[in-house]
Amino acid sequence: MRAFDGIRVLDFSHVIAGPFCTYQLGLLGADIIKVEEPGVGDYMRGRGSLEPLRQALMGDHYAVQNGNKRSIVIDLATPAGRDVALRLADTADVVVENFRPGVMARLGLDHPSLSARNPRLVTCSLSGFGQRGDLAERPVYDNVVQAFSGLMAMTGTADSGPLKAGAPVLDYASGTMAAFALTAALLRRERTGLGQHVDVSMLDTAFMLMGPTISGLLNGGKHPVPHANEHALAGASCYAASDGAQIMLGACNQRQFDALCRLIGRPDLLEDPRFADVRRQDPHRAALRAELAETLRQRPAHAWEAILAGVVPAARVRTLAEALSDSDAAGRGVVARVPWPGMDQGLAVPVAAFAAAEDGPALDVPPPGLDQDRASILDEAGFDAAAIALLEQAGAFG
Repeated sequence: MRAFDGIRVLDFSHVIAGPFCTYQLGLLGADIIKVEEPGVGDYMRGRGSLEPLRQALMGDHYAVQNGNKRSIVIDLATPAGRDVALRLADTADVVVENFRPGVMARLGLDHPSLSARNPRLVTCSLSGFGQRGDLAERPVYDNVVQAFSGLMAMTGTADSGPLKAGAPVLDYASGTMAAFALTAALLRRERTGLGQHVDVSMLDTAFMLMGPTISGLLNGGKHPVPHANEHALAGASCYAASDGAQIMLGACNQRQFDALCRLIGRPDLLEDPRFADVRRQDPHRAALRAELAETLRQRPAHAWEAILAGVVPAARVRTLAEALSDSDAAGRGVVARVPWPGMDQGLAVPVAAFAAAEDGPALDVPPPGLDQDRASILDEAGFDAAAIALLEQAGAFG
């Protein structure tokens, strides 16, 4: 029995953050009903690296966060479509949406409307800036919130200027935060019998990711500046090796720094009063960095990694392809292959970032085709053939 077996989630979300949230719940057993726009579905269906899959509305970017789900199209702009959505919400435990604030209320599908019919319902709204305030209705994506939040301004170098992260980190972090918030709300429901509304903001998530930096600014007046691959500690920074590759060090405490100096053949650094005590190195960081840089240029990065990694945190800077090849991502279940149209070997997709000894996350079924589960979803909700025919005539499904 997985953690969310028996939990039904009505998922109105699209793109990344919301679908990733519900994907994580689905991997742990929740029944995810994905509500999509007629004709086109989730925007990500048309995104990915393979044109035939994009044209078939089964793009590989859609596959990444939509396994273990069922799909139904509903035209929420029609009264009949809204009636279907209300009926489905009556049998749900959770509703997730990431429309702009106010949209669900205008549709009559907001938490007060739904909870009046289903008091145990937990609802979750994901947005860029939260459900209230002057910024609430701004449309955003991950990169826009990175820019607004200050995250970009503290990333990069003085020469490069602000840089966004190479991956949509706020989308995935916000989706993870939402899954955690829903887990807490469902646990509370078990104790109180009542649902509630959860408000998840990508900006709030960005601030949480910058916790120490925010503390330094608000409590110590220290404004963050871009520092590239440098750390306040010279022993926890990135260095060029003899082969042109780079080695990232993580010698953050005294034991690690002592080991670093011995292993790279520089025990003399421990005899220098400027460098010997990690807690007092800050005024002499530039001088220590110069010493380490000169030494680390004498061997290739892979050699330094082999020498250091068992004792001192250290890694050669890899490409993604190298990282996947050099790690046990497949063995740990981080990446799995699912059956996919036109792909003889299936499609490789990330699954979950953790493993459990018992009843952990599992990808049971591939992401659904657009509207492929309409019949079973409506049948479970109690719609008979005559009612479905009337709904079709009324445009409920586009």
